Amino acid sequence: MSEENQDQPRIAGVSFSLYPMCDNFADLILTAIKKVDSSKVWMKTDRVSTIVRGRIPHIFDVTQAAFLEIAKTGEHVVYSATFSVGCPGDTEGHAYMDSDDVLMNQDLIKSVEQDLSAKFALYPMGGGNYMDPIYEQIEAMKGHGVDVELTHYETMLDGPAQNIFKGLQSVLQAMEEAGSPHTVMTVTLSANSPSAK
Repeated sequence: MSEENQDQPRIAGVSFSLYPMCDNFADLILTAIKKVDSSKVWMKTDRVSTIVRGRIPHIFDVTQAAFLEIAKTGEHVVYSATFSVGCPGDTEGHAYMDSDDVLMNQDLIKSVEQDLSAKFALYPMGGGNYMDPIYEQIEAMKGHGVDVELTHYETMLDGPAQNIFKGLQSVLQAMEEAGSPHTVMTVTLSANSPSAK
């Protein structure tokens, strides 16, 4: 991050997909995407996924609300996402960087009590000593009230949806505050699975 831009938040982005495991999956996905308030992010849905760009808190607010809108129906649903901050050439959505801190979807989110199983992987790019920040963020996740289990290639998480999303947002924010030139984080969430832990 250049010195002149250090005080300005960089645009963050996420490409996410929702997979309800039921016959009416299309209706559930389209309803969830339409119901969320996306007024503080740049958002576009294509044939495979939805891309959201803006400030870190707002991209989490929108994607969490869309996921929980389906999860609260009781249907098994999976969320797969790739988050990125600092991607070279990621310019669309800069108009939303001046948005205030008010999160637009908290009324949809705050009342949903939902346990999740999840996994995430963190990829700090552009630095030589990348494993230390990864281990630091895995350890920090334990402070968010979730069970953490190390496994190959990813870290497993189990716990309340609110805690898991808050922890994942904190991971991305911490990497940004530490000055990572480019951070990528992959996330898979599962709610209402018949094979829950």
